[in-house]
Amino acid sequence: MKILVIGPSWVGDMMMSQSLYRTLKAAHPQAQIDVMAPAWCRPLLDRMPEVRQALPMPLGHGALELGERRRLGISLRGEQYQRAFVLPNSFKSALVPFFARIPQRTGWRGEMRYGLLNDLRVLDKAAFPLMVQRYAALGYDAQQIRTAADLPQPILWPKLQVSEAEVAAVKISFGISDNRPLVGFCPGAEFGPAKRWPHYHYAALAEKLIGEGQQVVLFGSAKDHPAGEQIRQSLTESAQPFCLNLAGKTSLDQAVVMIAACQAVVSNDSGLMHVAAALDKPLVALYGPSSPDFTPPLSHQAKVIRLITGYHKVRKGDAEEGYHQSLIDIQPEQVYQELSQLLNSGKEQ
Repeated sequence: MKILVIGPSWVGDMMMSQSLYRTLKAAHPQAQIDVMAPAWCRPLLDRMPEVRQALPMPLGHGALELGERRRLGISLRGEQYQRAFVLPNSFKSALVPFFARIPQRTGWRGEMRYGLLNDLRVLDKAAFPLMVQRYAALGYDAQQIRTAADLPQPILWPKLQVSEAEVAAVKISFGISDNRPLVGFCPGAEFGPAKRWPHYHYAALAEKLIGEGQQVVLFGSAKDHPAGEQIRQSLTESAQPFCLNLAGKTSLDQAVVMIAACQAVVSNDSGLMHVAAALDKPLVALYGPSSPDFTPPLSHQAKVIRLITGYHKVRKGDAEEGYHQSLIDIQPEQVYQELSQLLNSGKEQ
């Protein structure tokens, strides 16, 4: 069976979509699964053994470009895909499989996609409260799976592959020694500081970990680099050499490999949090106004800390730096205790 998946466009969503690929591969071991997604997703897809190849989606996130999508679909007809799964809910995302004349085209109803999808599922959000459940459910017959409780358990969570040789090579390229164990911090988050744990809390935690003989590595995109510098500058002079700000200095693939090199990770609600979970790293995930109820980290080694309930649509926090009070209230000592517990339980195993 040849399968085309139209993949999502965000790091976290792309990570969770691996549950569908794993589900399909478990049911059809000989299936060839190709995923069409923005080119930047390729480093993630290349580390998913279920995916045969990543196909670049050349069109922008918001562009309809009907003619280009038609041309793209026609160019895929020779592949003779038998099934397509469309994971984004937009009308335009369903066009390529339709123009490719793929016989069975599956997805949630979304933006009035009658005709474009011929295996159209109507989503009951209460029946499938988690995004990963919604993705996995598409891999089964709609009559079989009416609620999340009907899904075969356990759901196959995302799992990325990184080799020891890759870890060693990337550590050398960034001049990171093996003298101290690594703890990764992911201090960035989409939409600004309101979803970020304050830099001074990260610094206090880093100071404690460095004092115990560990080194801290900061991950993120170029726009997260200033947040990383705030953390570094808040450290004592003696601690600063053991805190490396790699935000904006790595490719996504290098960041994945470096996270695999860490013994544990502390992260805001972000795409890299889901990467750390898929690498099965001991992980403390810090949530404020955004809720873990829909997209929690999918790992038995993850601990979520959140002091409020419900979803709060907040773009700007209460504090001068834009931090949200619920994240300010999470104290470094609490995070340290959870992190220590995760690391100790890992040693016992």
